[in-house]
Amino acid sequence: MRFVLAILLPLATGCFVLGLVLPLMKMERLYFLEDKPSLLEIVSGLWSGGDTLLASVVATFSILFPALKLFGLHMAVLGTSARLPLSMLAALGKWSMMDVMLVALVVFAAKTSGLATAAVLPGLWLYGAATLLTAASAAIARRV
Repeated sequence: MRFVLAILLPLATGCFVLGLVLPLMKMERLYFLEDKPSLLEIVSGLWSGGDTLLASVVATFSILFPALKLFGLHMAVLGTSARLPLSMLAALGKWSMMDVMLVALVVFAAKTSGLATAAVLPGLWLYGAATLLTAASAAIARRV
């Protein structure tokens, strides 16, 4: 089981980092305007646009909580004394998929409104993969 964790955790971490920096979706408006924001660009844009509360909420639930969970899992697997309890990691993990659902809602709204077209890009898939790999790692870590 430790061998599986040795593969899953670095893979989850890599997917998480790529999910933060790669574009999540492509939005086309009026056939010639196109946006391909990453999660970090979305948070930065909200912050610089004056929506500091929304930027803080998205950053907390989409970046901070998943990063803390990954860090805690790495510490738990390494057996360091500064590890988070696995129950706390499970609580953090419950909030990890919130932004994936929000992006899916935005894509759905854009497609059904007729004003824009939207397509999911690799950043969203990698972020989702990181969430699933982290959840699998936490389940395995509880058994080890």
